[in-house]
Amino acid sequence: MQVTINGEPRPLAAPQSVQALLDTLGLDTRKVAVELNLEIVPRSAYGMTQLGDGDKLEIVHFIGGGAPDGAAVAGDDGFTVAGKRYTSRLLVGTGKYKDFEETARAIAASGAEIVTVAVRRVNVSDPGKPMLVDYVSPKDYTYLPNTAGCYTAEEAVRTLRLAREAGGWDLVKLEVLGDHKTLYPNMPETVRAAETLVKEGFKVMVYCADDPIQAKRLEEMGCVAIMPLAAPIGSGLGVQNPVGIRLIIEQAKVPVLVDAGVGTASDAAIAMELGCDGVLMNTAIAEAKDPIKMARAMKLAIEAGRLAYLAGRMPKKRYADPSSPLAGLI
Repeated sequence: MQVTINGEPRPLAAPQSVQALLDTLGLDTRKVAVELNLEIVPRSAYGMTQLGDGDKLEIVHFIGGGAPDGAAVAGDDGFTVAGKRYTSRLLVGTGKYKDFEETARAIAASGAEIVTVAVRRVNVSDPGKPMLVDYVSPKDYTYLPNTAGCYTAEEAVRTLRLAREAGGWDLVKLEVLGDHKTLYPNMPETVRAAETLVKEGFKVMVYCADDPIQAKRLEEMGCVAIMPLAAPIGSGLGVQNPVGIRLIIEQAKVPVLVDAGVGTASDAAIAMELGCDGVLMNTAIAEAKDPIKMARAMKLAIEAGRLAYLAGRMPKKRYADPSSPLAGLI
């Protein structure tokens, strides 16, 4: 008989269960999720689920995690999402680094507690190959599964169902893209996906356009955080629509985090000065000449921008205003 595993045909000598197949492949069942003919197979059913000729399986990486309880310090200026408190307002991605070791060092330098991770197929031909969890422990960070690369609501929902099966938790980042050139969010598909995920009990942090009307709709649907783009993903252009983002912040009752388009530390500071609860970034750190230094710079920029927002900037004026008193001038 023959089955298809992660898009590749594979002959089997005899009928067998999902558990037997995973054992043959040398995969740790604690680190993967299995989909059989578009239906997720619960771990408890691996031994009872028999494979048939022509079956199609998807086996994806385990992605799990959560920051240690009590990580936030009492009285700090952290933020809360989905009922959990975080000290760091910087969220970082885990892609584009030269290797997992650099990824781990950059994340540590950033001080981030939440890291986004993509759900991808397991390399069944080399099950012993190192995984992200070997370098960035889900015991130390909150893993935030995302739907990077999804262009329809169906793809996004399917991906996050697999993520929940693999990791056993429901805080996720939803992004549904419109096209390959701009990677702007497809808002109709994003709304459709969010409706389904919220009904299924997911806690959805949602990547969206910098549109206050759409942002409010997503919040009213039950999304736990709104994440408008600053600029196209990976562009490094910085905040392009500060007015729109400010309006989203003013009306929101859930955290608002700028997501995508930050290029350097000043961009992160500007986002925080607008009143954002946090910033999510990946390319700005990973593609810097020195990712570790840039991660540290972003950490400081987030802190400085937040302090500036809390302090309240001076008003902008049309003309000069001397800082020294004129009385008693010689």
